[in-house]
Amino acid sequence: MPTRRATLLAAVTAALAAATPAHAAERRTSSDPPRSATPGSREPDAKPVRLTLPAPGGPFVLGTVSLRLVDTSRPDPWVPGRPYRELMVDVRYPARPGATRAYPRAPHMRSGAAAGFAALNNLTKVPADKVDWAATLTHAHEGAPADLRRGPYPVVLYSPGVLDPRTFGTTLTDDLASRGYLVVTVDHTYDATAVEFPGDRVERTVLPARFEATGGDEELIRALLERTVRARVADLRFVLDALPTALPKELHHVADLSRTGIFGHSAGGFAALQTMHDDRRPRAGANLDGVLAYVQEDSDPGHYSTVARDGLDRPFLLMGKDGNDLATVPSWAALARHSSAWHRCVTLPGSAHGTYTDAEAVLPHIARALGLPRDVVTANIGTISPARAIATQRDHLAAFFERSLRDPVSRAAP
Repeated sequence: MPTRRATLLAAVTAALAAATPAHAAERRTSSDPPRSATPGSREPDAKPVRLTLPAPGGPFVLGTVSLRLVDTSRPDPWVPGRPYRELMVDVRYPARPGATRAYPRAPHMRSGAAAGFAALNNLTKVPADKVDWAATLTHAHEGAPADLRRGPYPVVLYSPGVLDPRTFGTTLTDDLASRGYLVVTVDHTYDATAVEFPGDRVERTVLPARFEATGGDEELIRALLERTVRARVADLRFVLDALPTALPKELHHVADLSRTGIFGHSAGGFAALQTMHDDRRPRAGANLDGVLAYVQEDSDPGHYSTVARDGLDRPFLLMGKDGNDLATVPSWAALARHSSAWHRCVTLPGSAHGTYTDAEAVLPHIARALGLPRDVVTANIGTISPARAIATQRDHLAAFFERSLRDPVSRAAP
């Protein structure tokens, strides 16, 4: 049986994802009672599993830098009395060939964020505390000099799903950067499971507790979800404000902020398109399996977001799990119906909601190492081949942003 915390986590996550609270799957966290070992599973004292992320497919090697951004113009939306909003972002960028060997590869998650993710996450029935998330290395090199030869590069922001850290979309964000983009990944503090700031300070999520406080009241849940999306949109708009002065000097010279895109997974995809609606700066946006409504999809259309009700006049891409398309997701259909811009909707047969995260790349390895049954894998990432799922997502995102941000006709201001 799932713990109460796991049930609440599933509900608050699913409410901003492509499921509803009533159909949320069981989630497991490290605080749940241990399950009986399955054949081939590791003993409790075995060394934690170490993972490898797939290499990016583009021609550029990667550099990365982490930035702490402070928005003094607004109080934190989740912590009463804190007079400012504080975020962490990573910037991935094309690095100078031959120079990266002198710079260490960045970890997938820093130790504090990794501990928070191991304790609380969106992985269904996966003992995430048996994985050494901090030991996993990305293919980006910390502080490596930027490649100045073929810039300036378009800038693309990334927003993860509810509770997910900014790093749990690395398989897609690093690939996009390797094709000649500056990709800025955003942690939404007190929404993400754990955000690690300089000095080893870690701030944990408040969302499960806030959801529990609703007592299951639909109006209170809707208000919480609206607040979550508003906070995320404000975060993304602030990052757009901050980048011209926050980027290191070298990156400022190669960042083309006049060609800015945005994308995200689940609630991050919702926030990405809502940011496009509210702010003229993003010229294109992609939503990876995020609904655009605040409550269940069969409810009053008045609960759709304004982006679904008003539409968009700039290009957008919708990518859905198996079964999610314009015919089955009413808020997507409303968005398409009300939009004047070029758009496309793609569904991956055999995929699941987690297909659009790093779970697609790492869960098969975790399952083999820990002896997890196949239904655990399919519950998280579906039945689609991981190699096919990753390649398809990467190719569609790259083609979309190439068309929207590099093609001179498509990127013309409306």
